[in-house]
Amino acid sequence: MAFTNEQLERYSRHIILKEVGVKGQKKLMEAKVLIIGAGGLGAPAALYLAAAGVGTIGIADADDVDLSNLQRQVIHSTPDIGKPKVESAKESMLAINPDVNVITYKEFITSKNIAEIIKDYDFVLDGTDNFPAKFLINDACVMGEKPFCHAGIIRFKGQLMTWVPGENAPCYRCVFKEPPPKDAVPTCKQAGVIGAMAGVIGCLQALEAVKYITGAGELLTGSLLTYDALTNDFRKIKISKNTNCGVCSDNPAITELIDYEQAECDFKS
Repeated sequence: MAFTNEQLERYSRHIILKEVGVKGQKKLMEAKVLIIGAGGLGAPAALYLAAAGVGTIGIADADDVDLSNLQRQVIHSTPDIGKPKVESAKESMLAINPDVNVITYKEFITSKNIAEIIKDYDFVLDGTDNFPAKFLINDACVMGEKPFCHAGIIRFKGQLMTWVPGENAPCYRCVFKEPPPKDAVPTCKQAGVIGAMAGVIGCLQALEAVKYITGAGELLTGSLLTYDALTNDFRKIKISKNTNCGVCSDNPAITELIDYEQAECDFKS
């Protein structure tokens, strides 16, 4: 792949980084990343991945833009209200970088379609706002051996972790065994979230994808990174693989994807 003069200028700040360089930028331009959720987390992640020149970016979301989204979902604007989120997101991404190929999925991600959707991507970002989706994404990625980054935000707090096949690292289900009982966790609307938290955590997810693709630095495999905005505390918590995990253990009890019916959500995205 030969860079055009425009691409050399566009990606110049990447290319001069020894951890990225020409080789790393070519990897980004040839990579495919899927973002599930075009909300608070997916919004900044999508913008920065497009700006970084990730060649193909898939974005999945069944919802339309709502006025209440605009406090944190920065990929959408006031004129986009009522428009499918995936279309609004695509327009914003292409406005930043018209060279990026954006594939949209205006549909709910379920056990019936997730394996087919994720199979052609190199890395998956979980930007969803509910437990059933998070467990489904984890299980599908583990079963399909697709590296992914989980994240969640609520109030003034956020967290993220990454799983990569073959590294003997814990998956999301190793840490959170199963969805909590109904009403055990406040709903998104009840709990609230400070808008900029979505930017902090969503950008960190984009960084995990970029680091995975380029091979730069260390990923959050085997660690849960948490952030408390009120105290300005970042904590990197070591987490261990559960040898009895229902999905990623040597003898998994869960061998088929599950659509949990619980409607409550842990983190508002």
